[in-house]
Amino acid sequence: MVSESMSIQLSAAESAAIAEVETTSHILQLMTRLTRLRFAAIAKVTDQRWVACAVDDEIHFGVGPGDELAVELTICNEVRQQHSAIVISSVSDDPRFKDHPLPKLYGFESYLSLPIVLCDGSVFGTLCGLDPLPAKLDDPDLIHTLEIFARLIGTTLDLHARVGAAA
Repeated sequence: MVSESMSIQLSAAESAAIAEVETTSHILQLMTRLTRLRFAAIAKVTDQRWVACAVDDEIHFGVGPGDELAVELTICNEVRQQHSAIVISSVSDDPRFKDHPLPKLYGFESYLSLPIVLCDGSVFGTLCGLDPLPAKLDDPDLIHTLEIFARLIGTTLDLHARVGAAA
């Protein structure tokens, strides 16, 4: 479930990149407007942890920056492993995810998650969103726009890491 303490530490460069980038909040706001999902987050996802880095939460989902979910239950973990997006307009109608424990546990019907890939090809985490209501998410132009957002976040993290390493 959600943990108050952050078991995984973001590096100083990661924290600075996410906190400094005013675009982070703008990206999350744009994402919620474009998708009509009322929860969006940037999460750091490793094989052991899922930690929220930045959040836009209109539904009071209860996950804020620094909160942690059990990674093995998350769909974001599948995105990390597969290096590809997962988009679900209606969990109830999706044969792959209708019995997944996470939508049942948290009561969401629509969901999307895109990998945030760094320049070395590793996955930092995900740009993800959800809503208790179904949403039309299967528009290729919408997904392409969100992929651009995820690349922008990854590029920003890379740039901050390089600047931090050079300092």
